[in-house]
Amino acid sequence: MLEKLNSELAGFVELRREGRVLEIRMVKPKVNAICRQLSRAIERAAVYLKDDDDLQVGILSSGQEKAFSAGLDFNEAGSSDESFDGPAKGGFGGITKLWDLKKPLIAAINAPAIGGGMELALACDLMVMAENAYFELPELQRGLLPDGGGLQRLPRRIPYNVATAMIWTGQRMTAAEAVSWGLVHRMAPASELRALAFAIAQKMTLDAPLAQQAFKEVLRNVDGMADRKAMEIRADSGPEYATYARMLASDDMLEGQRAFLERRAPRWTGR
Repeated sequence: MLEKLNSELAGFVELRREGRVLEIRMVKPKVNAICRQLSRAIERAAVYLKDDDDLQVGILSSGQEKAFSAGLDFNEAGSSDESFDGPAKGGFGGITKLWDLKKPLIAAINAPAIGGGMELALACDLMVMAENAYFELPELQRGLLPDGGGLQRLPRRIPYNVATAMIWTGQRMTAAEAVSWGLVHRMAPASELRALAFAIAQKMTLDAPLAQQAFKEVLRNVDGMADRKAMEIRADSGPEYATYARMLASDDMLEGQRAFLERRAPRWTGR
């Protein structure tokens, strides 16, 4: 299945799995400019991650040295986010609206992430970044808005005035600045970035899969809620908390507690 999918996505995305981790590597020459085909390829890879029970964590990376992604491909007709929707549900870049991807995705940002490239990174759950990489949202200088997640997500991740100033001015944010604002988890030399991303991903595979997915599900649903309302959320609060409910009724929940008491590593089944 993986070999067949790799053949179908060739020229846009390469997939590599190591244990329970799937690397989704963007390889569109020369700077991973985001077109419909790249968006569809990333989405298909993310759906593969979602549907394979033996996979637990994804890494979105770049095979191009010049850019993680330089953003929207202006050579493709249409310049709005809507032009990328069509029959696909993941929206611009394939993952910015892929709400049912409950498995965690790490962005390994090896080089500049510009415009839509930064929005791809913001759609991930955790970011690591090469020391020489940077973020930039130059949409206003291109007659556009960063509406693939930049204006929606960035002001919620870092101070509002820092985020909006970045959009107003198009000013770059270095990796060191991104770490200092808490936007990026860790940074490393470019040569060590992939190893860092995989080390973090492998550590995350120690989590109970259902608990991990329930965490992402609840985190997304309570985003923007007042504390009082968010504290009232329970597994039976609605169908949007189905994974949370499955987790509480799972064998894994009992296994995690037994393993702790018996001082052994848990044996997760995902059930």
